[in-house]
Parts: sequence; C-alpha cells; structure tokens
Amino acid sequence: MIVNPKLLRFSAVLALTGSLILTACSHNPPAYERPVRTYKKEPAKAAVANMQLAIEYMKLGQMSNSRECIEKALSEDASNPDVQMTAGLVYERINEMAKAERAYDAAKRLGKGDPNIANTYAVFLCRTGKTAAGEKLFLEVAVNPLYQTPWVALGNAGSCARSAGDLVNAENYFNRSLAIRPNYTEALLQLGNVAFDRGDAAQARDIVQRYLAVNPPTPEVLWLGFRAQRKLGDAVAAAVYARRVQTEFPDSTQAQNMRNGIDR
Repeated sequence: MIVNPKLLRFSAVLALTGSLILTACSHNPPAYERPVRTYKKEPAKAAVANMQLAIEYMKLGQMSNSRECIEKALSEDASNPDVQMTAGLVYERINEMAKAERAYDAAKRLGKGDPNIANTYAVFLCRTGKTAAGEKLFLEVAVNPLYQTPWVALGNAGSCARSAGDLVNAENYFNRSLAIRPNYTEALLQLGNVAFDRGDAAQARDIVQRYLAVNPPTPEVLWLGFRAQRKLGDAVAAAVYARRVQTEFPDSTQAQNMRNGIDR
C-alpha cells in the first residue's frame, strides 16, 4: 500500500489506503452549478473557482460534473499546477489514464519541485505499474527540504518496490524510513510483510511484537502475527492472534478471511 498523508494541498479530497478514496460531504448533494464564466481580465481566478467546483463534485461522486468543471478550468489557466493536479485526479477517477498521466506530468513540471505534487504523481506511477519511475520520484521527494515527512516518502518507495516483487529494495526503503522514524507504523507493518514474503516467519513475528509494543493493534498486523506464528508451528500463539482479530475487528477483511478459511 502506498501511503501519503499529504498528497497535495487540497488533500481533504483524498485518503491513501492503497487506493485513493473520495467521500461525499453531504447527504443531499447541491443542485448542479454551471462552470464559472471566464472573465476576460480574470481567467486565472475563474480557473481556480472551477477547480474547486471540480473537487466538490468529485467528493460527491458526480464525475460528469467534475470533469466539465476541470476541463473548463484547464481552458482558462492550464499553467496552474493545482488545476493540472486536479485534472489528473479527475481523469484517474474516470479511468482515462493517459490523460491523467499527462496532467500529473504537467503539474509536476509547472509545480517546480513542489514535493506534494511529486508525491501524488509517484503514487499514480506506482499504482499503474511504472514502479521504477515511481520509486525514483519518491526518493526525490524524500530529500526535498520542503517535504516534512521524508520517512513517508521512503515508506511509499518501499511499497512501490514490493508491489513490483522487488523485496530487496523494498526492505531497504522500509529500513531507511524506520531509521528516521523508528515507530512509523506503515513501514513496520510492511517490513514484516516483506520478511514473511521471503520466508522469514521468525523475523515477521518479531516485527509484529515490536509493532504492538508501541502501537495499538490493527487487523493487518494481527493477521500477520497469526500467519507468522502458524508458519512457525506455534498453534497456541497463532490462535491468540486469530481470536484477537475476530473479537477486536470482527468486520475486517482479515476476520472475514479467517471465517472463510483464507490464509493469504
């Protein structure tokens, strides 16, 4: 899972959880508003207004309206990196990936080193299978002095590498992330998953114990503990993790997997 707590300055639109999820902000969506008219002397302001409308419609899942607004914004001021970034998000949501990539690339070029824009583009690249380019961009973000959470960028690089099956680089990135922020939960969990993936159940178990010593449990880390202990042949310890998943997170995917006999 690629993790990014501040994907861009209007990040309220998004939540990283492997994929980007948008939620409605109202049970009663407002009536459709036409894109803002472009005034000859103020196209840049009109572009920002239409971009903001596009974001609100995207929150509500009204993608046709969102697309109309962002394309109006692009016609008004295609030089605004935030407009281009929003266009990338909109096009990605409607599965127009070529247009999304062009918009993200334009946003990065126009943003002149904005690490949040670069981080968002890197997430897109990794999610669409361009892992080498995504990793490279995450590493650029990690060393950008304007980016305040370099351990997150390194953790994202690790998730990107792991998604491509590159466990060596994934482990390296997660360890680099943890060297900066030792209790960073996502890097700890993913490091444990990497250990399990390469057959080291004992290390996976140790990482789970390290995680739980300083962080509250999650179904993901308990699930990893269950699988590690079972692979090590400790049925009692595995049962403890299984019981915790079922009692503490009964509605989780992991609990459902246990009930269905799925162990991956």
